[in-house]
Amino acid sequence: MIPRRIVESLRVEPGKRLHLADRDPGWALTKELRTLGKEAVKERAERILADNLRTLTAAQALLWASNKQAVLMILQGMDAAGKDGIVKHVMSGMNPQGCDVHAFKQPTPEEIDHDFLWRCQKRVPERGRIGIFNRSWYEDVLVLRVHPERVPHGALAGAKSPEKFWEQRYDSIREYERHLARNGTTIVKFFLHISKDEQKRRFLERLDDPDKQWKFSVGDITERGYWDDYQRAYELALSATSTKHAPWYVVPADHKWIARAVVADVLATAIGDLDLAAPRPDKEQKKRLAEAKRSLLAE
Repeated sequence: MIPRRIVESLRVEPGKRLHLADRDPGWALTKELRTLGKEAVKERAERILADNLRTLTAAQALLWASNKQAVLMILQGMDAAGKDGIVKHVMSGMNPQGCDVHAFKQPTPEEIDHDFLWRCQKRVPERGRIGIFNRSWYEDVLVLRVHPERVPHGALAGAKSPEKFWEQRYDSIREYERHLARNGTTIVKFFLHISKDEQKRRFLERLDDPDKQWKFSVGDITERGYWDDYQRAYELALSATSTKHAPWYVVPADHKWIARAVVADVLATAIGDLDLAAPRPDKEQKKRLAEAKRSLLAE
């Protein structure tokens, strides 16, 4: 497990302004680990990931069996930050029957005609399940803040001020996430913090590899041109919506193995903190179980 003090250093403290320039996307866990060199750090991160995958497998079984609470993991980040890789590697040990993954792309006309939370609300996990959102309702305070011309039906123009419009959306997100938490959904949110240089390297890797070219979109280059605007939008959104019941973690993502280890560790801890236990049969159920056993033995 990663020491709690290190994990807590990644959390966005509620009520405080986040400055991404102060967060190192190439971070290597601790000063001690940085002195070991890349390969040693990578090996240690992979051991942490493996340990946490075993913990997650057991925790998911208890979550499913108890059927009292749900877990929602939200992933956000710039293009090529590693969201798909997190889903693939961190969730690899999960029972697919109890885990749902939803990747939210550009909204459909039907989704645009509803309130901005609607399309994601439909996918919130039920009790006993883990839900993973690859992008989420936060797109509507990130992409649309960078491109306000895309806000539907002139809603932005109809607000008292653009700033008031975004504050109202942050309010809606905070209120809805608090509603979910009150009703038994544990929420953990991860911003995969990648540097502009590392994004460039990954884009070039995709372009040079025929097996990865399908991942690349010309639109990725267009959005890269708004890098500074996106960084500011993330700072504002994460600062406004990191709460005790739905915290944000800024995960260093320049090294995929570090990002995966951190996400798995935080998720395993969050589920472990639920103090789940397998349900125990009551007196009447024990009687029926005993009858079933006698029936089987008599065959």
